[in-house]
Amino acid sequence: MQDPKTLLSQLKLEEKAALVAGLNMWQTQAIERLGIPSILMTNGPHGVQKQAGEATDFAGMSNSIPATCFPPAVIQAATWNRELIHEMGVALGEECRQEKVSILLGPGINIKRSPLGGRNYDYYSEDPYFAGEMAKQLIMGIESQGIGASLKHFAVGNQEYRRMTINAVVDERALREIYLAGFETIVKDAQPWTVMNAYTLVNGTYCSENPFLIRDILKKEWGFQGVVLSDWGSVNDRIAGLKAEIDLEMPGPATDNQRAILAAVRAGDLPEATLDRAVELMLALIFKAQETFAKGDFTYDKQAHHDLARRIAEEGTVLLKNENQILPIPESAKVALLGHFAKKPRFQGTGSSLTNPTMVDNLYDEMVKRIGEANVLYAPGFPEKDKALVDEALLAEALEVAAKADYVVVMVGVAVAEGGDQPSMKLHASHTALIEKVAAAHKKVIVLLSNGNPLEMPWLANVPAVLEGYLAGQAGAAAQADILLGRVNPSGKIGETFPIKLEDNPSHPYFPGGPSAVEYRESIYVGYRYYDTANAPVLFPFGHGLSYTTFEYRELSVQARNDSASVTFKIRNTGNKSGKEAVQVYVRDVESSHFRPFKELKGFAKVHIQPKEEKSVTIELDRRAFSFYDVGKKDWILETGDFEILVGASSQDIRLKTTLRLDSDQQASSYADRATLAPYFSPTPALISRDTFAALYGKPLPENTTPQKGSYTLNTPFGDMSDSWLARQLLNLMNGQVKKMVGGDDPDNPLLAMVENMLKEMPLRAMLMMTNGALKRGTLEALLMMINGRGLRGFGALVKSLVRK
Repeated sequence: MQDPKTLLSQLKLEEKAALVAGLNMWQTQAIERLGIPSILMTNGPHGVQKQAGEATDFAGMSNSIPATCFPPAVIQAATWNRELIHEMGVALGEECRQEKVSILLGPGINIKRSPLGGRNYDYYSEDPYFAGEMAKQLIMGIESQGIGASLKHFAVGNQEYRRMTINAVVDERALREIYLAGFETIVKDAQPWTVMNAYTLVNGTYCSENPFLIRDILKKEWGFQGVVLSDWGSVNDRIAGLKAEIDLEMPGPATDNQRAILAAVRAGDLPEATLDRAVELMLALIFKAQETFAKGDFTYDKQAHHDLARRIAEEGTVLLKNENQILPIPESAKVALLGHFAKKPRFQGTGSSLTNPTMVDNLYDEMVKRIGEANVLYAPGFPEKDKALVDEALLAEALEVAAKADYVVVMVGVAVAEGGDQPSMKLHASHTALIEKVAAAHKKVIVLLSNGNPLEMPWLANVPAVLEGYLAGQAGAAAQADILLGRVNPSGKIGETFPIKLEDNPSHPYFPGGPSAVEYRESIYVGYRYYDTANAPVLFPFGHGLSYTTFEYRELSVQARNDSASVTFKIRNTGNKSGKEAVQVYVRDVESSHFRPFKELKGFAKVHIQPKEEKSVTIELDRRAFSFYDVGKKDWILETGDFEILVGASSQDIRLKTTLRLDSDQQASSYADRATLAPYFSPTPALISRDTFAALYGKPLPENTTPQKGSYTLNTPFGDMSDSWLARQLLNLMNGQVKKMVGGDDPDNPLLAMVENMLKEMPLRAMLMMTNGALKRGTLEALLMMINGRGLRGFGALVKSLVRK
């Protein structure tokens, strides 16, 4: 490995500027004269999305090579199994080794603030501790193979709506406790090779140039030693980004910004030492990555990885309801499978994580393998394309098939895609109609869900069983068949709360905000932190999941040690089946000077227990488990007092509890005034006023307005400039490019619908990325003048930019 410091001294200024930007969509720059190679990165938190041949579309979704489509983060989280997710990380690293991919762009650990979040399927949880613990294992597994992970999206990227231009306005306590805490855990414990910034602005500053987040917190406070890279097209001001310590701009070529770097260094506006710091980190990354491939070629075992994907789906599938133990289904029974997903499974979302699977199982074939074709019946139940349409003929056919079966499995769900948030928590009308009609006619109905977000279930009381299959990956159907038939005992538990209806969610009045800002008025009360504190009813609580066996918790003991504690208890399998239980430890501050959630998850374990067997479980709680972030002190504070230790099977199924007292020499500040911030001390469904949130935020709230013609900037979304003929033509031009990328203009193509929606919310500057550097910033600025109504001046600038080019 060459020494980065030695190489740095040999680089020309132009070469330094080149190294802090990509060569193209997926590669870094090479400096051949010094033997500095290029390295390759790809999308794929749950599958290696390496594009084949010369394919380099901006979303990385066309012509990707076959790779194992593992279950996405939503189902990884539902396993509650650290070791299993580490194993998945190892497998992803192996596939990268085969394909000579140095950096895998994932995982994403953004918080599920709203059940409508468009990429919730790609994220782990509403709880930052839990998300951090699970994603940490994936990263450690990937990097054990000499492949870098990219922890993303740092930070506060919790929605798809206007994600490239929205200003996330969040108070510092919520920022620290909810939106940064998972990143902090991973950075301190795992030191990932790279971290990727989010698209959004946080409290008025783009994440791609946010010194408070990147330089001060990530690097100085947490000690991150790797490379910070930009999300694709997220760079607003490259010089500000370098000063904030964003090391690598992606994608390339970024010739305009490279020229800007050279000019800034020569003018003294950017210290060369600042550039050198980023270059040295890039050199270290490049040569660390090359060490892996110097060991020779590698080939992974496709079948073994498929089997691993199945095991993850087995442990991540959640039995939400099982009235009168209707499940498992006897293997002698005749089973009707209703819904297209039985033969054409919905096993992943659409977007940058879309993986070209090596093979795909479907439930119909898997059930036939197990119980024979004569015992498996099928009907589509609803239209394959227009799923909102209630087709009476298909419903009648489904009812006829159901009448011939002993058990009926109704397979329904909702498509999910990057680039847009969910419009509601409701199933399609055709899916709901199928459930209701069949449930009214048959007593043994199991609803099997394929979705990425929590759903409303107005039909829940009328069906005896619900299995949450989420998006189960390429081997998910085999896992579902084994669970339905009892060959596998379900052990998954949801890593998010399922509210009864959308309006129950604490972020609902403020999500997704816009046009220019979104206010996080609920503060720290995200998910179960709100529901349990406000004593609000939910459909299924955080951490919920049933088994075909039963578990007894007993003999809780807690050993306090200064500012930490060791929690020990016993768990016994009281049933007749071997099973796995995700045990959860919550902490409640009995009396705090500041507002706090009723309880917070601070420890968990997945325990495998044979029938009638008993095991002892010990979970360690450190000082942080008892602390809160004090904005007045700018520090984590542990107050002297009593803390309840709550051990349970979910956030609302607490089996054991005890109290311990901890002493501390810390004193909290008076920042959280009980009178001024009363709604935060006693949260209710009532709307939090803007004035109350402003008091918590600690400074005036930003304006939330749509720009008008004449004041458009390069950061104005195309959709906001629809009054301009030129802006509409530019949008049409990009839409045409997108259609070519995704294979035509089929209105049922989910890729097309996703990207067309994204384009409307993309800022004008995104054209620099979309054209792979062919369009220069000066040309775009001239076009902007014309869009703003300054036609002659803009035309003159356009001519000059083209001549200069």
